[in-house]
Amino acid sequence: MRPEPAPRPTDAQTSPSPRAIAAPAALAAALLALAVSGIAPKDRLTWLMEVAPILVALPVLVATRRTFPLTPLLYALLAVHAAILAVGGHYTYAEVPLGFWVSDALGLARNHYDRLGHLAQGFVPALVARELLLRTSPLRRGRWLFVLVTAVALAISALYELVEWGAALSLGQSADAFLGTQGDPWDTQWDMFLALLGALAAQLALARTQDRQLAELPVR
Repeated sequence: MRPEPAPRPTDAQTSPSPRAIAAPAALAAALLALAVSGIAPKDRLTWLMEVAPILVALPVLVATRRTFPLTPLLYALLAVHAAILAVGGHYTYAEVPLGFWVSDALGLARNHYDRLGHLAQGFVPALVARELLLRTSPLRRGRWLFVLVTAVALAISALYELVEWGAALSLGQSADAFLGTQGDPWDTQWDMFLALLGALAAQLALARTQDRQLAELPVR
């Protein structure tokens, strides 16, 4: 009696899952954004300072993609954040064309691309902090997690403002493009306020999606 042939795998079984391709796709997108932004930027020093978070995060994400994989949602958001930083670094935040288009369309007095950057600076790190706290600490979902994630996002924003202050002290006028205040005396306060809004919005809008994807991650 001949043995029956083994069933052929279906397309669903052979095609890679979104979780499997999330990390490579996000890393490739971030690398592409970084490489393109580095082609003849407006100011090389400003570009280097603006993309420094990408240069720090990429090696960490590559090194941990197998031992500590993140959710697909988080990989996607990190790639988007990298693109925002790369565009700002290439043009400088005060001179990004997209910001000028929005300013002209809405009759605004300044280029607001930096506001988008600081909104993302709260939005994405909040979900990074939330994922890390849920996976590596005794914290559970609830009010205290929400409060602490928001506090972490604000702390990151405050640290960035201190970095800008240090750049201004050490570089003088050479740091003007990096600071991107555009003459706004309340720029620091606006930056941190938008980071706060981003952190709150991220948790309210995406916490459930992140929780579902966390439940699908392999236990290590």
